Amino acid sequence: MSVEKFIEQVEEEFEELESGSLKPESNFREYFEWNSVNALIIIALIDSEYDVTINAEDIQNSETVQDLYNKVLELKEAS
Repeated sequence: MSVEKFIEQVEEEFEELESGSLKPESNFREYFEWNSVNALIIIALIDSEYDVTINAEDIQNSETVQDLYNKVLELKEAS
């Protein structure tokens, strides 16, 4: 699992994101309207692709795509 693959998967989930627009240092909330539905999309993506469960607090505490990816890695290693 790489951050680049993670970014590709996030970009595929959100039609308004142009492929290649996100970078690890990107603040993902600046790229699309941030609301509870989009948070659920991220939660479902991570659950289905990485078999870990993140919550709204994990997302809220993540500023960048890299932060979110690091949280997924942390949870994956702990499971």
